[in-house]
Amino acid sequence: MIIESMELKNFRNYRKLKLEFDDKTNIFYGDNAQGKTNILEAVYLSGTTKSHKGSRDRDMIFFGETEGHLRTEVKKGQMNYRIDIHLKKNKSKGIAVNGIPIKRAGELFGIANFVFFSPEDLSIIKQGPGERRRFLDMELCQLDKVYLHNLTSYNRILEQRNRLLKDLLIRKDLEETLDIWDIQLVEYGKKIIAARDLFIRQLEEIIAGIHSNLSGGKEELRISYEKNVEETDFFDAVRRNRDRDRRLKTSTVGPHRDDLQFVIDSVDIRKFGSQGQQRTAALSLKLSEIELVKKRINDTPVLLLDDVLSELDHNRQNYLLNSIHDIQTMITCTGLDEFVNHRFSINKMFQVVKGTVQSGN
Repeated sequence: MIIESMELKNFRNYRKLKLEFDDKTNIFYGDNAQGKTNILEAVYLSGTTKSHKGSRDRDMIFFGETEGHLRTEVKKGQMNYRIDIHLKKNKSKGIAVNGIPIKRAGELFGIANFVFFSPEDLSIIKQGPGERRRFLDMELCQLDKVYLHNLTSYNRILEQRNRLLKDLLIRKDLEETLDIWDIQLVEYGKKIIAARDLFIRQLEEIIAGIHSNLSGGKEELRISYEKNVEETDFFDAVRRNRDRDRRLKTSTVGPHRDDLQFVIDSVDIRKFGSQGQQRTAALSLKLSEIELVKKRINDTPVLLLDDVLSELDHNRQNYLLNSIHDIQTMITCTGLDEFVNHRFSINKMFQVVKGTVQSGN
């Protein structure tokens, strides 16, 4: 799978832009705050309908405008897709595939798959569990439309249940309606737990070998799923914790409180690992993600690297660059020295200056 081209109109700091990509390595270089990351954001948005940064639609529209537009040409096997996304300041975005509007964003998932890697991801190990759940959900939603449906339903039910818990303070008569939300919460929550469990077990099979290579065989990394609750005990746990939920006015049991554990030599590196260990584990996680996506979709994802190389030492840079030669990659950086020094093959270069892009080979 490759992204062949993209057109932007009134997106971020781009009034109008058309880009044609190489099917291997594409480098976007220039000073900071020129618009390099905005291009990767647009590519990611075109396949997921979401900003990797969690930005709202209105914030991605060119300042002073009310609408923005993205058009992306995707080639997948023998199939060609044209994806149009119409951002609106005060309304929901419009999405069309090959000129046919789609009603739900989830219908777009599966056409393109992305692995996004930014400097913030290097801190995923030491950050809070919310960031690690976000990692899980971002990838699983791309790989599995059913997971996307279940997660969306679960989050909606969770929000309704939490609102009810707050309302019980003044509306005791609503108590009996908790049963309805509990049943639905457990129904969708079990499916989320099962999907995450499978994904992490598959990831674990890959990550150990990658991390061993990255650490020169000195460390063995284990990753495991830290469930907040087991599927078989979910319903009973929700019932047991009702009083606590009422007091705290929030739902305290469920996959919205899951986490990932990273262990090296019996040490939980989320809390006790060195910065080097945490960053190496984060890199291993992303490289494992690429390999797992390849296996799950029987195709290659597009890799988006946002100024990551400058955050890595020489050995980690080499390992990363040597690992991505067979997939379409889009890389942002401030200069080309790191690629020249590594004798890394650059198929197409784009210089970005204040919302303008000049391409070359």
